[in-house]
Amino acid sequence: MRMVEIHTKTVQTGDDHSSKGNQLKWFQDGWWYKADGFGFESLAETVVSALLKHSTISDFVQYEPVNIRYKDRVYRGCRSQSFLKGNEELVPLERLSRIFSGFGLAQELSRISSCREQILYTEELVRNVTGIRDFGEYLTKMLEMDAFFLNEDRHTNNIAVLYDREEKNWRLCPFFDMGLSLFSDTKEDYPLENGLDKCREKIKAKPFSADFDEQLDAAEELYGTFLRFDFSGSQIEMILTDALWQIAAEDRNLTGRETNTKGSLEALDGEYSAGELQRVVGVLRYQAGKYQYYF
Repeated sequence: MRMVEIHTKTVQTGDDHSSKGNQLKWFQDGWWYKADGFGFESLAETVVSALLKHSTISDFVQYEPVNIRYKDRVYRGCRSQSFLKGNEELVPLERLSRIFSGFGLAQELSRISSCREQILYTEELVRNVTGIRDFGEYLTKMLEMDAFFLNEDRHTNNIAVLYDREEKNWRLCPFFDMGLSLFSDTKEDYPLENGLDKCREKIKAKPFSADFDEQLDAAEELYGTFLRFDFSGSQIEMILTDALWQIAAEDRNLTGRETNTKGSLEALDGEYSAGELQRVVGVLRYQAGKYQYYF
């Protein structure tokens, strides 16, 4: 993977980071850089964005893996281009709720027992404060992706809208931050030696229910189904092989199949272990079978 030198002295931290702790993050030359902190978050971000290119989801942040050199230390990580325009700022729903009611969204949702009613409350909050009319559809797409990719980190600071301070208007935010998907936390919760069945028993969804399908079903019943992939579940490994090979080739300024991939997923020159790559493929194969109606 390409090496990027971080010259900025500021490590970004804040409410938009993982619920498991602050991930090292930097902004430099129009790019956001994130270091792996729990396992293979950068691979998860890369894989999710690669598959979404073959889906009905159009407005999402694209990630690519990089090695990050910062203060004489090298981190495995990923980067994405900033999606903010002009005078825009990112406003997480947790903060938006405080502006509207004086209370955080997580606290407000805890007072509502029904997952369906929590979703309706969230949609109404965004519509009342921002005037955005299609947030229900946006939220459903997000929950569909989270269920399929098993993103365990969709807390209320990880859902956001964009506000233009000069124009005084709001717009939907591109879908972002899927690093804690695909059981990527191999450091704490999902060690590679654990089988996928054991991982599935432990994982919990956010923010409306600990059950991915409960919140997904409630949202799709309210607003419809939106996620579709343009390939079959059996083609997942081929799609990923091509995507990772392309990244490896671009890093080396190569043309043609001059890398040593030989049709395998090991396209990032050993940066990710065989166990990590096998986990990604295994999770996706299972999810494709479970959510066949997305294909």
